[in-house]
Amino acid sequence: MEKGIPLNDQDRIPWLCNLHDILLRDVASGQHVVLACSALKKVYRDILIRGKDGGPLKCEQMRKDKQPAEVKLLVVYLSGSFEVISGRLLKRKGHFMSPELLQSQFDTLEPPSDPENFIQINVDKNLSEIIATIMGTKIT
Repeated sequence: MEKGIPLNDQDRIPWLCNLHDILLRDVASGQHVVLACSALKKVYRDILIRGKDGGPLKCEQMRKDKQPAEVKLLVVYLSGSFEVISGRLLKRKGHFMSPELLQSQFDTLEPPSDPENFIQINVDKNLSEIIATIMGTKIT
């Protein structure tokens, strides 16, 4: 992405599997976890929940127990128009993602939908409102 080339599924899936494993480990140790990432497609969110079994491609590292291990996940979908997000991205200094890649992100995006466990919050809200909405949501 730093070079202006969008990531593809082959690039993302091993990374998402690693995130799933980190989530499993931290939740198993009793921690409450917040993970911020752009899981743009449903299959990416499925991998975060179920690991390699959630996606069409297998991770290099297979789970030793071969048992599907799921993570309870609340997806916080921060939605906004291309114009608003582009304007914010252009104000960032030193960010790894080139503003030219934003359109590819919008093209890839599959907004969460039922039966996924998600809330949608418009990025036009102020940070306090966004946090209050998230904190007031029960994870099912």
